[in-house]
Amino acid sequence: MTLSQTIYLGVNVDHVATVRQARGVSYPCPVHAALQAELAGADGITMHLREDRRHIQDHDVERFAALCQTKLNFEIAATEEMLNKALALKPKDVCLVPEKREELTTEGGLDVASQKDRLKDYVAAFTEAGIYTSMFIDPDHAQIDACVAIGAPVIELHTGAYAECKTDAAKKAELQKISKASDYASKAGLIVNAGHGLTRQNVAPIAAIDAMNELNIGHSLIADSVYSGLTAAIQEMKKRMLEARQR
Repeated sequence: MTLSQTIYLGVNVDHVATVRQARGVSYPCPVHAALQAELAGADGITMHLREDRRHIQDHDVERFAALCQTKLNFEIAATEEMLNKALALKPKDVCLVPEKREELTTEGGLDVASQKDRLKDYVAAFTEAGIYTSMFIDPDHAQIDACVAIGAPVIELHTGAYAECKTDAAKKAELQKISKASDYASKAGLIVNAGHGLTRQNVAPIAAIDAMNELNIGHSLIADSVYSGLTAAIQEMKKRMLEARQR
């Protein structure tokens, strides 16, 4: 059996910073975790610099950008402040996400369709700077069409609804929705990534989708690392993702 194609793992280290910020101390360091993740086989590192700075701080992103050996996926809200930070930092990837102060974590995809004119300017600015722009969206054809219309080369499909399903039937329906959206987006010329709520237990069906390029996973990896260590947690996740691509 051989792999039909590879699939990449982006490791989100935000929750390492969450533990640090809970005490307002200097440890654990998300930059150290990011570098360890790279050594363990991560294909990229995601850092979400939220407007309220609840976990990742500006200096974390700046330090990792200078040290990274893979790539930085800089996750931000579509604000003027974050636009300027990304243009100054020049990460390989920027992922635009919705953001609300009262939410615990990102609750859904960005509504690209309702703000195409504004977001088109962001994509143009990033493209001119040599940055790939990804839109974090729900698996919805109208949102995919909007991403194509504004010139975004990459989408990241929100897998939260799939991850939260309580029954096999509901999970099957959500998986089918993600699979169809992935195929639709790929045929439209978009690179398809996905993430949110993925764990060792539920990652395989998502990783097995033919059009899937990269999965960005954070919370479950950091949780698993409490028991097994970060290196082992990342290697086990990547193993399961690659096994899902076998034919």
